[in-house]
Parts: sequence; structure tokens; C-alpha cells
Amino acid sequence: MSNNAVRRFILDPADRSPDRVVLIDGPTGATTTRAELAEGVRAAAGALAALGVRPEQRVAMVMADRPSFVEVFWGAIHLGAVPVPLSTMLTPKDYRFLLTDSRATVCVVSDLFVEQVLPATENQPFLTSIIVDGTASPADLVELSTLVGHEPPPMFPADDEDVAFWLYTSGTTGFPKGALHRHGDMSFLTEAYARGVLDMGPQDTLYMVPKLFFAYGLGVNYFALGTGATHVLFDGRPTVEHVLDHVTRHRPTLFFAVPTFLAQLLAAGVPSDTFASVRAAVTGGETLPAEIWRRTRDELGMVALDSVGSTEVGHIYVANRPERQQPGSSGWPVEGFDVELRDEDGQPVPAGEPGQMFVAGSSVTPGYWRRTDQNRSTFHGRFMATGDTFVGNDDGSFTYLGRNDDMIKAGGIWVSPAEVEAAIIELPEVVLAAVVGATDADGLAKPKAFVMLADGHRPDDDLAARIQDHVRQTLAPYKYPRWVEFVDELPTTATGKVKRHLLRDAG
Repeated sequence: MSNNAVRRFILDPADRSPDRVVLIDGPTGATTTRAELAEGVRAAAGALAALGVRPEQRVAMVMADRPSFVEVFWGAIHLGAVPVPLSTMLTPKDYRFLLTDSRATVCVVSDLFVEQVLPATENQPFLTSIIVDGTASPADLVELSTLVGHEPPPMFPADDEDVAFWLYTSGTTGFPKGALHRHGDMSFLTEAYARGVLDMGPQDTLYMVPKLFFAYGLGVNYFALGTGATHVLFDGRPTVEHVLDHVTRHRPTLFFAVPTFLAQLLAAGVPSDTFASVRAAVTGGETLPAEIWRRTRDELGMVALDSVGSTEVGHIYVANRPERQQPGSSGWPVEGFDVELRDEDGQPVPAGEPGQMFVAGSSVTPGYWRRTDQNRSTFHGRFMATGDTFVGNDDGSFTYLGRNDDMIKAGGIWVSPAEVEAAIIELPEVVLAAVVGATDADGLAKPKAFVMLADGHRPDDDLAARIQDHVRQTLAPYKYPRWVEFVDELPTTATGKVKRHLLRDAG
């Protein structure tokens, strides 16, 4: 029997519980049942087949968070084709590179993003069709709705080793890399994290601030499909106002965000009972400082569970648990994953010493598409070098220190940007902070802080000095920022990670 993931995540649940609601539109409350989703997936498979899409061909997706995203994603997998969700926050130049690199034969784009994507589709050597989800403009483009009605071919007889989808890394520097993921990866991650850590099930309603086009958001969606939970979608920009409206209306039990968004909620003065339905908030994408963890608990009434995941792993592999938390740390390895910290020579480091994180597990990508040199430098037997620096704690948990290339060597001693940032945001005047290395008059590396202030606070030299003094008193003195620059906002990736290379260049 085929192990095509469509069977487990779409068709079997529809047979068991056809009337169960699986998707909710946040603004309107419109619902999609299991049976309706299965029918939409079959329709999408038929539409793609009618366009000539064949197994193992790529289907690029630049799509908003709507039921149609889920239908096209799983419809492609039904065919044995490979959906490739792309960020909706890119430029035509970016899309041109990604369409060429992926060799996609079809690009499905939501009407919201046609203007950014269409220029990138010109003179593409492999692209044969551009399909619009919504109202097509220009009018000569084909609308997805007009392709409905074609009978889908039989479900492709995939097994766990077949490639199911690609995700491009959103790396802060360099060209994105297409990470391959197999049919079995989604089942593994659903059991290991959704069920094993969060005990997710039909009793849960999920709300996700991150979008479906990258690993964090996509995983939340197939977690809902694989556990019987309900997933609230929103196709717009996740402002605090919109999120609060959706949370109040739909009362989710699990809330997925990045620490930066929790900081925005705290700065907005949200009523303490807003998140009363939420049994746990999950954060990822960047480190969750202990102070934001404490304030989220005390002011928002939510337990925030920080975690670490990656595009290459598919989702989360180190996590805090509802029953076991270590504020300021990323938590403990998720069952099914092995993690090691190694030094620059590849040797294990003892607890308390910083090291480079290596991870092994069933969902780790088999490799990057057409990136031989990077594959050879990233994958070491069954382990993958994540590019992150951590320190292991005596209780077995791990604390994130930063990307390997973000670490600052000041006076010959390593300084973690994340540790300094966590100290700075303990001050009530501060909303967010980012720390990078800068050079002093002698050409030596020292920490520099970029600081966003809470409403009602103005930057001045006295506040800068107080930030520096607080870090001196909280951490080892050599870690204090020699410079403090106040900013209105910090540059971030789509996943919420600070683009420190832009700050280094600006500083």
C-alpha cells in the first residue's frame, strides 16, 4: 500500500470524520471540513494534472494563508509532484532566482502577489504555466478556479523515502538553498513534537502568527491535519490588532509566534484575559529572553515554550515542555533527535562550554538541491551542522548563544549576542535589542547594541549609560555594549530573526 502522505493527513481523516472542521478563516469565521478539504485537494490534483504536471516536477507556490494554499500543496503531493512554497515577502529579482533554481514547471500565485511575481516569470526555461488564486490581473492569466472539474489521476504510490516538498532557507546572507523533505518527515515530526511534546489532538484549536510558506508555519498546519486539531488561518499581515481580534473570536488553545511578536503584545498593553483559552504559547525563530518569558506569564497569562527548529530539520528539534521549562533556554532535545555540541575541530565540548550544534533525526533533509559544496560542509554522516552556537546546561537543556558567525570575540573571550540582548530587555524602557560586533578605534571587536524603546520613552545619553551599567552588573563586565544606538525598528527575516549582518554593515 502507498505511503503517500496524502493518505494519512488528508484522505483517511476525511473518511473517519468528514464533518469535523479543520480550517477556519480568521476574519470571517468561514470553515472548511475534512471532507471539503479532501475534495479541494483532489480538485487541485486534477487541475495540476490538466496543466501537464507530472511526478517529481516542481510546483512553485507564492500563496496567501488560505484553504487554497493547503489544497494546492497537498494536491501536488497527491500527483507525486513537489510543491515548493516561497516567501510572499520577496522582490521580482528573488522570485526570478527561485523559479530558475527550482526549475518549477507551474507557478501558483495568489492575486495579492501577482505584481511582484509576474515580472520574474519572463524567459523562464522550465516554467510552462502561471495560475492565479483569485481574480487574475492581467486578464490573460489563468485563474485556478477555472481549472476545477478535472478528474485527478490515481494517487502517486509514494513511500516514505520519496521527496514530498521543498522549502527554501530564508538565510540572512547568501543565496537561498532548497532543502528537500520526504513523505515520512511530516509523520515523524507530528508524532515527535505535536503529540510527543504538546499532546496536540482534536481538542485543540491552533493560531499561528508565522505564515505557511516557511517550515515553522507549514509544520503547524500539517500538525493540525495529522492530529485532528483545527487551524485558524489569516491571509493578511499579522498585526497585533488583527491577531487580538482573531484570538478573541476563535479562542485558540495553542498559540504559535516568535519572541518579537510577544514583545509587541506586551508593549501594546493587552488585557490580561485575552489569552485565557491558550494552554501554551510556542516560540521559535529566535531566542526567547527570560524576561519576556516572565512577562508573558505574568501579564498575558500564557506559558511560553521556547524552542529551536530549522528549515533543514523541518520543524522543532529542541524544546521546552508544558511540564518542564527552563526560562532563558531553548529546552531539551525532542524524542527522536540526537544533538551534540562540537568545537571547531569537530570534538565534543563539555557542559558549560559553547559549541556548534549538530543534529541528527529522521526528518533532517537529505540535502540541498544542486549545492554540492554546501552539502559536503553541512552534513557529517547522519549529523547536520546547524550553524548555531549553544551551551549545554547541567540539567540537559541547551541555551542558544547565536549563529556561529554572530558570536563576538571581545578581548579574546567569546560573547553571545543573545545573552547581552536578554540583559538589556530586562529594563522596562526597552522593547527589543540586537547586539552585533563592531570595531573600536584600535580595530578590536566589541559588542554594540541597537535598541528599540517602549512608547513614552525617549533616547538620550543617560539612558544609554544606564543600559551599559545594567549589562555590567548583570553579566561579566567585558560583555557590556561599548556603543548603544537607538532605532525605531530592527530588520528581520520572514521568520522573525534579526538580520544582524545588516546591522553590522550599518554599524
